Amino acid sequence: MQQLATGPADGAPGGEELSLAERAYRAIRDRLVMLEIRPGAPIHEEQLAQSLGVGRTPVREALKRLQYERLITTFPRRGTFATEVNITDLAHISEVRQELEPLAAAQAARRATAADRAVLTALRQELESAHSGRHDDTGLMRLDLQVHRAVYAASHNPYLEDTLVRHDNLATRIWCLFLDRLSDMAGHVEEHGPLIEAIVAGEPEKAAQLARGHVEGFERAIRAAI
Repeated sequence: MQQLATGPADGAPGGEELSLAERAYRAIRDRLVMLEIRPGAPIHEEQLAQSLGVGRTPVREALKRLQYERLITTFPRRGTFATEVNITDLAHISEVRQELEPLAAAQAARRATAADRAVLTALRQELESAHSGRHDDTGLMRLDLQVHRAVYAASHNPYLEDTLVRHDNLATRIWCLFLDRLSDMAGHVEEHGPLIEAIVAGEPEKAAQLARGHVEGFERAIRAAI
């Protein structure tokens, strides 16, 4: 059984303790994002509660949020299911990200605190091992998620961060669906290196340009794999 940790979780400022509902939300969210819960699979509250070592109430609260974020869907008299991954959503998701990812990167370059820069620098060092074989493709995808979320957090705009986390989650589901057809996952993830350097150096225009190029490259890679 995977028990939820009781200490600080990723993204918790200053070692802040998170509620069981928040921890359940993050755990279930990432299972859905990484397709550990497959698209179209039924969602069972009791099974999730047991696997996470929590009661059904935190899981129920988490599922309400995940439905709003389009990661699960509920059908009357049928039940709740992981949302299907629809490739036709790619253009809509990319349209949003092409505008907002550069904004977040630029704001992160302007606003990143010393703590933000330390997190990003540590991730930059982790990226250097991308071609070493230390990470499989799934591990690289998790690293990609970490980098994006750290950049959004460093923008210090909670509304922008929330919007981009949700859209990046949906984009990652599409990426994971085609993971076995993509030839250079390491190269895609390594693109974050120069972006992180621009943010840490306080170069908003360069950071914005690199972020836009990364999103455009993501869409090209997926369309080539279809």
